[in-house]
Amino acid sequence: MLVLDGSFGEGGGQIVRTALTLSMITGTPFRIENVRANRKKPGLLRQHLTCVTAAKAITHAKVTGADLGSAAFTFTPGHIRGGGYDLAIGSAGSTALVFQTIFPALLCANEPSHVTLSGGTHNKSAPTFDYLDHVFLPLVRRMGASAEITMHKAGFYPAGGGSWHADINPAQKLTPLVLEEAGALKRRAIVADVANIGIDVAKREAKMAAGLMSWPGDTMQWRTVKAEGQGNVIAIYIEHENICEIFTGFGARNVSAEAVAAQAADEARSYIACGAPVGPHLADQLLLPMALASGGSFSTCVPTGHTRTNAAVIEKFLPVEIGIEPDGHKSWRVSITS
Repeated sequence: MLVLDGSFGEGGGQIVRTALTLSMITGTPFRIENVRANRKKPGLLRQHLTCVTAAKAITHAKVTGADLGSAAFTFTPGHIRGGGYDLAIGSAGSTALVFQTIFPALLCANEPSHVTLSGGTHNKSAPTFDYLDHVFLPLVRRMGASAEITMHKAGFYPAGGGSWHADINPAQKLTPLVLEEAGALKRRAIVADVANIGIDVAKREAKMAAGLMSWPGDTMQWRTVKAEGQGNVIAIYIEHENICEIFTGFGARNVSAEAVAAQAADEARSYIACGAPVGPHLADQLLLPMALASGGSFSTCVPTGHTRTNAAVIEKFLPVEIGIEPDGHKSWRVSITS
């Protein structure tokens, strides 16, 4: 049995999620200790526990020690089964991270899967539903995956209550992805959403972001969205011929609309200055599907701790080598070889 140290590297929930995904796919049992040891609240939170219970359901796995707050647990998978799954986090935890845990495994099922997820859809420190829809899934579809997602209702912290649906078809084998150039600029947009708060907040954010980005007024859009509680998110879209990236800011108590917009704009401007097609958050999300494809490469900005930690965990489960090397003044090249 493979034993993992949850305090390794970045020491967060990603170690748990990647281990569950690759355990399901490879059939490798594992035990993880010191779960999320580097976090303010260590141990399994509801989102991580939902990932465990979902992986258990999909593979009829044997699981010991996985409870709310657990610092260690053991996971022994069975065979992957497609079908219908209803996954409720029970909090505002990220449904996108739960989806990214089970999605690669369900691509390996012998029948289509239909998954309903409920909880948070727009969470800080996690991909949003829109990010999955416009950034992550288009690239994985290019590798041969087949999945469609549909939003029913947005869910923001702390109320949660969001819901959406995913239809996933089996894929025999993913093909390597090479993403060294972004290509020609196709679209740029600023979208500010609010739920159960005044639309003026969204307008202020969009106008602030447009000013910071030096973009014209026709790139701005503000909307009211349906949600159970209050919520606010601004997204800056930069779409090129070969890739779309999104940079987000989230409203919070005692944080001005202008400060929320500035956070998103700062990330977007850093991405533009880097000159690489793949942003720092997308880089760690692409590693696992590319490793399953046994190859590929991309150019990115300075790798985060998430990226390096995820690479190390993947190499424990799969016979691949993940190279992360400087490739210019501000860019880095990530390559996967088997």
